[in-house]
Amino acid sequence: MPQGNARYKLTDWLPVSAKEAAKRGWAEFDVIIISGDAYVDHPAFGHAVIGRIIEHEGFRVGIVPQPNWRDDLRDFRKLGKPRLFFGVTSGCMDSMVNHYTANRRLRSDDAYTPGGMAGFRPDYAVTVYTRILKRLYPDVPVVIGGIEASMRRFTHYDYWSDTLKPSILIDSGADMLVYGMGERPVLEILRLLRRGVPASSLTTIPQTAILLPEDTIPPKNRKWKTLELAPHETCLRDERFFAENFRLIETESNKTFAKRLIQRYCNKIVVVNPPYPAMTEKEIDGSFDLPYMRLPHPRYDKKGVIPAMEMIKFSINTHRGCFGGCSFCTISAHQGKNISSRSEGSILREVEAITGMADFKGYISDLGGPSANMYRMEGIERLVCDRCARPSCIYPKICSNLNTSHKSLLSVYRKVAAHPKVKKAFVSSGIRYDLLIGRAAEETEKNGCNEYMEQLIRNHVSGRLKVAPEHTSDTVLKVMRKPSFALFNKFKDVFNAVCEKSGLKQQMIPYFISSHPGCRPEDMAELAVKTKEMGYRLEQVQDFTPTPMTLATVIYYSGYHPYTMGSVYSAKSGKEKIEQRRFFFWHRKENRNWIRRKLQLAGRKDLAMRLFATRTTYGLKEKLSAKKRKESTKTL
Repeated sequence: MPQGNARYKLTDWLPVSAKEAAKRGWAEFDVIIISGDAYVDHPAFGHAVIGRIIEHEGFRVGIVPQPNWRDDLRDFRKLGKPRLFFGVTSGCMDSMVNHYTANRRLRSDDAYTPGGMAGFRPDYAVTVYTRILKRLYPDVPVVIGGIEASMRRFTHYDYWSDTLKPSILIDSGADMLVYGMGERPVLEILRLLRRGVPASSLTTIPQTAILLPEDTIPPKNRKWKTLELAPHETCLRDERFFAENFRLIETESNKTFAKRLIQRYCNKIVVVNPPYPAMTEKEIDGSFDLPYMRLPHPRYDKKGVIPAMEMIKFSINTHRGCFGGCSFCTISAHQGKNISSRSEGSILREVEAITGMADFKGYISDLGGPSANMYRMEGIERLVCDRCARPSCIYPKICSNLNTSHKSLLSVYRKVAAHPKVKKAFVSSGIRYDLLIGRAAEETEKNGCNEYMEQLIRNHVSGRLKVAPEHTSDTVLKVMRKPSFALFNKFKDVFNAVCEKSGLKQQMIPYFISSHPGCRPEDMAELAVKTKEMGYRLEQVQDFTPTPMTLATVIYYSGYHPYTMGSVYSAKSGKEKIEQRRFFFWHRKENRNWIRRKLQLAGRKDLAMRLFATRTTYGLKEKLSAKKRKESTKTL
């Protein structure tokens, strides 16, 4: 791990040019990775993780970050032809989410590019890169992966073109797709290729997808049963089949022993093999313990900072996966429902690496994960989990077989905080307060919930704690697979009570979404009223953006809930979306009269009266809230 710019060697990074390869004594590459992101050698960047995995296996790997796809394509040629395959990823984000807002407006920046500059990757980056490679090197296999490829492996709704698209294997022409977290399938691909198995014969690797001619019988595997989904053309004719497909896909992805899924498209068959089990502690430690530089490649030294890197430079990921199952989120679909947790030793080794960085000032910016407080949580009886296909372990209620103890995480927090070079270790990732609040007293004590909340609020909040209730309406929250807003109120009371008792002036910042399927204007009005009465003027808000392969996106496109096949309303037009968003900003002068008229037409004058209540009324509510906080303090 370098201590500063003067102490690194260019060969410490994976090569991005033929000259850098020559410094290692390489005349050719075994694998070349094409990425839509700038090359940052850090475990939060997928191309770095896969590159280091390949290197660790003894193969020669190079990276071509953000190649120019508009010119003579020299960037795609500069490392030559790889001996084994090209790996292609759009980067840490779907390129369309990276490029466009929820209203389909082009963004003016890109957090994964030096200087935050936009325009360094194409729309549908995986497809564009792969087509170029197949044109330049038709005989070289192309393996696609990352979130863009992963979430588009079946027929999917593409919000930006407003069309139902077939598997990205069809559009891109790639030879293989790796979905989810790619370490294990990539290792298996490499080991089989090393043994001389032809790339065309790699048809039964878990967590991969391939394309076959329609008259081909998918290769036999005694461990796997096969389930056929409705063909792409059928989904185009009837949205209900698309919705039903999603239910089957999600159900299988949540099983320990999943079926292989196939889907027909014209004269092709998309074959998606079942996923690997969650990574073991040894495996995930092995991935995070690779010799990352934790810095951008030196080629960017004079091109400006990479905003995404600055944000996570001094952060630590304690685990992967999320069992929340939120309907709008791709995390569980990509990282898996089961939690893969790092050992304390691995986490503390990363702390040591961070504290040795030249510009480290003593502050860990985040000690978390997809949901910060799911570390080491798993099924108590594995056999029970093996029979389960629930999309969420905590909605509509917490599974009785789920170990929700926060004590292992408390141990991590305290050991990291005790490091002599760490002044503070903050938790910036969102937490699931429904794992902490509303439990029976015995459960709360057993799982260390109160102890965890006190430790978190007193020692790991950087002035503001991020939580995501997402909405206040139970109707909308049900579609979101999120707990009742009443739990957020209870957690807020605990937060305020701990802060008051500890003499801390801290804030809790809630995140909310407008225009989510199931949300109507009156739901947004109630959200505005409830948050206003709690003293909030909302900052962290966003419009719902349909992204491939989420429950909410399927509802948005089809109009049906896949698990009930009942119809669900969604705000679809730009006008509807803007109007829902205006309720967030009820306090702005230009919105007040519009909101009054809107609620009057809806027959909800009562909401308008509450929303625009006098200061006297608001002050009374604040006094009552303060009294409630004092009562909460006594119980802690």
